[in-house]
Amino acid sequence: MKVAVVGATGLVGTKMLQVLAERNFPVTELLPVASQKSVGKEVSFKGKKYKVISATDAIAAKPAVAIFSAGGGTSLDWAPKFAAAGITVIDNSSAWRMDATKKLVVPEINADALTKEDKIIANPNCSTIQMVVALNPLHIKYKIKRIVVSTYQSVTGTGVKAVEQLMNERKGIQGEMAYKYPIDLNVIPQIDVFLDNGYTKEEMKMVNETRKILRDDSIRVTSTTVRIPVVGGHSEAVNVEFENDFDLKEVKELLSQSAGVVVVDDPANQQYPMPKDAHEKDEVFVGRIRRDETQPNTMNLWIVSDNLRKGAATNAVQIAEYLLGKGML
Repeated sequence: MKVAVVGATGLVGTKMLQVLAERNFPVTELLPVASQKSVGKEVSFKGKKYKVISATDAIAAKPAVAIFSAGGGTSLDWAPKFAAAGITVIDNSSAWRMDATKKLVVPEINADALTKEDKIIANPNCSTIQMVVALNPLHIKYKIKRIVVSTYQSVTGTGVKAVEQLMNERKGIQGEMAYKYPIDLNVIPQIDVFLDNGYTKEEMKMVNETRKILRDDSIRVTSTTVRIPVVGGHSEAVNVEFENDFDLKEVKELLSQSAGVVVVDDPANQQYPMPKDAHEKDEVFVGRIRRDETQPNTMNLWIVSDNLRKGAATNAVQIAEYLLGKGML
């Protein structure tokens, strides 16, 4: 089982290597791939050092699967070349997510859509993944009509440069800026670029990806995405309206029994999910579950997850595990 990790030296690529090792994915040969300037550098995997190689050399080595986390441009350029060589690509960028010919997969929800012919598989946006993992069992039971979501996203979603900016500001050090504005003691209500409709690209990703993953274009979604001074873990305040009414006790039981979901909801003891509790965990944590008293069939939830793990690396590795289990790799 040869496995290529494209973008192996980046924040998510490093996490991919960690998750592959932790979950004991049966890697017989690791092919770490990065940009030309990183070729020859070393990465660690399961106590061994591996030299970073070029994408061309990785294709020549014929891995069974290539997990990409190297940005949209790299994915658009190289994923088809890997796929043409018969290599299954699981891509963590936004490049292929809304391509009608590509599957957008969260294993707990729609892995059943995958076939051996799917050579480029899209990994969804981190903020979308955690929301749909929590909402899918409720959608099956009560049918979602509308979602209003506000996100509180950590700096790791931007990358190493953003983490350094936050830490530099905390220490009073002038350094390179990942954002236009300071992030320490601040929140920035912009993630990605603004579009003509006044929403950011990140906000529209949540709208479009949610419908595609839940396989229901009738769901109305509106989103506000915000960057906050937290290292690791995205949080979301979600207001969801259903076609059918619900019982809160039943909702909590349903969520507790759902794969990949942990309910932390005990207001009397001030227990609710926080990013620091989700750190280095693969589950999606849900709390503050309560009825919206302003309109029928509507509830509020608070959803937290480690954005580098379930929001990126773990979801990609779970897709690979599913393919392997079904004999598609």
